[in-house]
Amino acid sequence: MFIGVLSVRLYLSEPQSLKDKRRIVKSLIEKLKNKFNVAVAETGDLDSWNNSRLGIVCASNEAAHADSMLATVVNFIESRGTADITSIQTEIIPYS
Repeated sequence: MFIGVLSVRLYLSEPQSLKDKRRIVKSLIEKLKNKFNVAVAETGDLDSWNNSRLGIVCASNEAAHADSMLATVVNFIESRGTADITSIQTEIIPYS
């Protein structure tokens, strides 16, 4: 089994308050969970109006599938247009 871990930093230009930011981020998190069946949490920049960090995790029986799944998640975030990705860190961890 392989565990895919993705850390994504986002820049959000739209929010004018933390409430706006949380609405946008919560919507994105729910869409990722429902569409890709991954675990997602906001893991950083919680008090910043325009920045957010998401941690995304998936499990697979093949490393290539986990990597492909995380790449698809990144493409989905980029295609939504609500946030710009400023950094990406991916790690595939073998688990026995």
